[in-house]
Amino acid sequence: MNAPKMTDSDTTGLIFDIKRYAINDGPGIRIVIFLKGCNLNCNWCHNPEGISPKQERMYSQSKCIKCGTCVISCPTKALTLTPEGIETDLALCDLSGQCALVCPTKAIEISGKMMSVREIMHEIGKERIFFDQSGGGVTFSGGEPMMHTGFLIPLLEACGRQGIHTAVDTAGFIQTDIMLEVAKHTDLFLFDLKMIDSARHRQWTGAPNQTILENLRILAETGARIIIRIPLIGEVNDDHQNLNDTAVFVSSLPGDKKEVNLLVYHKTALNKFGKLGREAEFRLFSEPSLETQLNALSIFQEHGIKAKIGG
Repeated sequence: MNAPKMTDSDTTGLIFDIKRYAINDGPGIRIVIFLKGCNLNCNWCHNPEGISPKQERMYSQSKCIKCGTCVISCPTKALTLTPEGIETDLALCDLSGQCALVCPTKAIEISGKMMSVREIMHEIGKERIFFDQSGGGVTFSGGEPMMHTGFLIPLLEACGRQGIHTAVDTAGFIQTDIMLEVAKHTDLFLFDLKMIDSARHRQWTGAPNQTILENLRILAETGARIIIRIPLIGEVNDDHQNLNDTAVFVSSLPGDKKEVNLLVYHKTALNKFGKLGREAEFRLFSEPSLETQLNALSIFQEHGIKAKIGG
């Protein structure tokens, strides 16, 4: 007997979060689908669990009641109960997720779940009433969603067939032809622009930004709707020179003047780095003062750019 034919609805991808009732990731009330895996490594990343394209185990020592249930249930005997909490032998751990299933306090989580287009569209369907009433829709974020076009495009097409507004949140560090193919199926791009100087960009994100800037210009030439999002980070990119150079670049883009959202840095990722056992990688930056935020707004406004704090 022949195997059933696979369809786009059966296509799967690794999702690390689904956020409902989102109001800062595009117009209206939205559902945000977070695809796992990113090709940048920003020092201030607030979703470190989205960087690796593989499943990861997350452990919160503060939630652990040291009951030992996970130790007993672990099929590979990778866990040990100590006075400080649970220790994991990563060489033995197969990420089965059994420990997370039995943990009574959810101190253990598995970041990353394989889901099909069909399953995600089912979750999206639950939110349709909020889209219709608010002018909202679906935002695909990450990680870098355009790393997963074999999964992202079928999702965008499925949303399009149902008349659901779509947005893609991207850092733009991707092949141009891939970006242009995604653009055929996307209503709005939330384009993250970290800084203008390429050497500084490499210092803080691990990659230069020539491709990013060129992709943003090419995308603007297509007439795509774009909102530019700039993370505003103390000691990194909140200086006058960078902001002014950024405003000059944004104002030079083809088409209508692009809206700019300034996303103020916050320190909440520390807990996530701790859960991943990567506290040493966490970089603490200062949160820009209100004066700095207002100065940043005025710089963009002086160049005729509509800008606001937040998404």
